[in-house]
Amino acid sequence: MALFFTLCCLGLSSKVLAQDTFDPLDYVEPLIGASNGGNVFPGASLPYGMAKAVADTNSGSNQGGFTLDGAAVTGFSMMHDSGTGGSPSLGNFPLFPYTNCPSSDIDQCAFPKKTRARYGGFSNGSVVAKPGMFGITLNSSIQAEMTVTQHAALFRFTFPSVGTDGQPAQPLILQDLSDLSDSRQDNGTVSVDATTGRITGSARFVSSFSAGSYVLYFCTDFKGGEILDNGIFVNSRASAGVKNLTVSRSINGYPLPGGAFVRFKSGAEPILVRTATSFISVSQSCSHAESEIPSFDFRGVSDAATAAWRAKLSPIKVSTNGINKSIVTNFYSGIYRTFINPQNYTGENPLWSSSEPYFDSFYCIWDLFRSQLPFLTIVDPTTVEQMIRSLIDTYRHVGWLPDCRMSLNKGYTQGGSNADVVLADGYLKGLNGGINWEDGYAAVVKDAEVEPFDWCCEGRGGLDSWKSLGYIPVQDFDYKGFGTMTRSISRTLEYSYNDFCIAQMAGAMGKTADQEKYIESSGNWQNLYKADQTSLWWNGTDTGFVGFFEPRFLNKTWGYQNPLNCSNLDEVSVCSLQNSGRETFESSIWEYGFFVPHDQATLLTLYGGPDAFVRRLDYLHDHNITYIGNEPAFLTVFQYHYAARPALSAKRSHFYIPQFFSTTPDGLPGNDDSGAMGSFVAFSMMGFFPNPGQNVYLITPPYFEHVNITHPLTGKTASVTNVNFDPTYSNIYIQSATLDGAPYTKSWIDHSFFTEGKQLVLTLGRNESATWGRSVADLPPSLGTYAGFNGTYSGKRMMGARGVRSGSSSGGSYKAGFGVLDGDNWKI
Repeated sequence: MALFFTLCCLGLSSKVLAQDTFDPLDYVEPLIGASNGGNVFPGASLPYGMAKAVADTNSGSNQGGFTLDGAAVTGFSMMHDSGTGGSPSLGNFPLFPYTNCPSSDIDQCAFPKKTRARYGGFSNGSVVAKPGMFGITLNSSIQAEMTVTQHAALFRFTFPSVGTDGQPAQPLILQDLSDLSDSRQDNGTVSVDATTGRITGSARFVSSFSAGSYVLYFCTDFKGGEILDNGIFVNSRASAGVKNLTVSRSINGYPLPGGAFVRFKSGAEPILVRTATSFISVSQSCSHAESEIPSFDFRGVSDAATAAWRAKLSPIKVSTNGINKSIVTNFYSGIYRTFINPQNYTGENPLWSSSEPYFDSFYCIWDLFRSQLPFLTIVDPTTVEQMIRSLIDTYRHVGWLPDCRMSLNKGYTQGGSNADVVLADGYLKGLNGGINWEDGYAAVVKDAEVEPFDWCCEGRGGLDSWKSLGYIPVQDFDYKGFGTMTRSISRTLEYSYNDFCIAQMAGAMGKTADQEKYIESSGNWQNLYKADQTSLWWNGTDTGFVGFFEPRFLNKTWGYQNPLNCSNLDEVSVCSLQNSGRETFESSIWEYGFFVPHDQATLLTLYGGPDAFVRRLDYLHDHNITYIGNEPAFLTVFQYHYAARPALSAKRSHFYIPQFFSTTPDGLPGNDDSGAMGSFVAFSMMGFFPNPGQNVYLITPPYFEHVNITHPLTGKTASVTNVNFDPTYSNIYIQSATLDGAPYTKSWIDHSFFTEGKQLVLTLGRNESATWGRSVADLPPSLGTYAGFNGTYSGKRMMGARGVRSGSSSGGSYKAGFGVLDGDNWKI
């Protein structure tokens, strides 16, 4: 179906006309990643919404609540995160319905979560998931539907006329003081109003990827049936004569079941359940429910949620001419998942009083900085501005920028201080929106200069060694702060890039001394490069490559880690945050060997020049050393651009996307990580990939004949047109390009492409071009000097102007967001 048409002439700007009938929601499948460890949240949510309603299963992979892997439903709850690893998150105060209790005896209903799972079976075919709405029918014939507002959820339960025992329906709906990971602590409380059936309560739970806990309050109301009775339950027994309960955790390590129930005289009409939560108080949760869903209007709430999603996805339109619908669905579903986390908890932060926004569920910035937040910077810059304001406000009140944050707690730091990258990325791309950039700069400088006592969860550890030795030593002597003493290689590489990002901000803000200081320390990655290090397979076979990063001790002697440890092929090594972990985090030395995002030119030289760099990158991918299901792999797909081989980036993209990402529930290669996988797919298929923390997008052909991106603030529409587009994807190599009608040979663009609504026309062919993106002057910026090509390209001074809005691609100079290329030299 042709959704829009293109009028263009070669050498002229393309103009895309969108038909009014185009609806991006037709191509969203929330159930992608609902099995096989994708851990997505597939339920009802608003973009960045706090309320997230879905059926919860007892799967071992239920981090997002619901799974399609044969596990049974244990409840219906309205707080979730999406795509995370580790312990399941949230899933608090689940509801569970019964058509009746056998013999009308409430003790014959199963109240504990483990027991009631016997009644939670369902057919996968009964599941309906759409943006803003989720539905499922249990094998008991109870139909459950749910939708949400920002802080509240509305459930609609439809019951059969008779129960499984053949008796007339007397529906019972319970609410449980539990969560997905059964982490409730002591003194959970619940009360039920004898007349109205309103259930209120609170409990303390453990945060999923931190050492902290949080208290959550709830308020639940019912409509649609005459109440028969209500009360509380403890363990497997219930009473309609008791209306209040305070329950301990118990002594056996598993929270004692407890909660409340409401039973109705008949199931002749659907029963609506409105429930809301708050981190502040019961009264605030009731206020959310009453103000956001005053009339229990399921259709109205659902339509509003759907409209909110349509508004978020509509700025991006693609041509579907000749395209298999699954490709378009993969694209828009990836975009959809980028809007689920982080979550807007503004007004719900009990830890400090502030007029600034507060966002939570940053799982984790080590994952999000690579593609998700750069993607949102294009399509939803206002919200990213609010997120950055929230990060800076967290620094003001907690003392540090977070690396992870969830459920009001500091999460564990995985690598460097990568909020520095997020702030630099936003600053260089011109984000403003009330951001206090001086405070933002102070925050990133503190990361670089001051070591926290607990660098497990914020800032950077080992700063004395970093400053004196120029690297993080293995077995460092660090008496000022404490964290897991591992990851010395990956921390060194990440700290180097973090410092580069600070240098960019300093240069653009006129802080020349700081700029020079952090440019110097951004080169510390070279101090762990061991030029004669080989790499052997487990059987002793040499990979044939020499020169790898390796750990070093305090006395500057070398340690050793097999470069293949923690690779996709390593099934033995511990590579996460355990004390026994390796010197790289969730990634091998082979893969981290390419993580020098700011100085690919120098890295190319160390690896023997562009041809040798390409061979090494090929080896990484061709021998399955990397795994596209983990975020460090993302940029390596596109790093061929730096060796003047952008066609090979396109080739890798067209290998990974169809091979590892599909529109089925098992269609993700790993945890979605709050939309990181979704944004990788969306960027790749849109034809750009960011080098995050820099004003650089690497160009590859989109997977569609046309792509339109309307900037939400400027209202201008950027477009990409593929000439000679082939929906079988034989023509995936750019032969030539024009930007706003003028020849364009660079393999990258800057952010002004999106804000100014520029027009990029790509002429495609079946073979790699010998010219497009192949000359030294066409390469993406790098801090060092490109060598080994036909000519040299100096990029040693690449910081400078912020958010430059104009430029020319031919002759003179070309302005980019972080400097000016004059001839062959970057100038401030």
